[in-house]
Amino acid sequence: MSKTINELQDEVIEDFSLFDDWMDKYEQIIEFGKELEPLEEDKKVEENLVKGCQSRVWLIPEDENGVLRFKADSDALISKGIIGLLLKILSGHKAEEISSAELYALDEIGLKEHLSPNRANGLANMVKKIKMYALAHQAKD
Repeated sequence: MSKTINELQDEVIEDFSLFDDWMDKYEQIIEFGKELEPLEEDKKVEENLVKGCQSRVWLIPEDENGVLRFKADSDALISKGIIGLLLKILSGHKAEEISSAELYALDEIGLKEHLSPNRANGLANMVKKIKMYALAHQAKD
């Protein structure tokens, strides 16, 4: 049985609690990005871009029998890590679960306060785009 969104968030919080230093936490975030499979170049198109990000982030939803899985990529290490972290938590769940998820892990690990205003804005836009896909998917069903 797969883990719930909150169980995954708790795992992320636990992983980050091992690090005292923010440089180590950034390394951990970059690792999440390295776990993403690179997107094919033909998927890196305007319609898949997350608007309002400092760097370019592409996000693609896929429906597998009512479960939303996301593919993503970015041209910047930290942004790719952030979207990788979000997908670790949110990808692979039903649309209703994703759209109603409260992402407390981001605050718990102190991510928002350690990002520049532009990156924090990009993070908010990534979350918004994932949730918009989930809401649109729910409306379709």
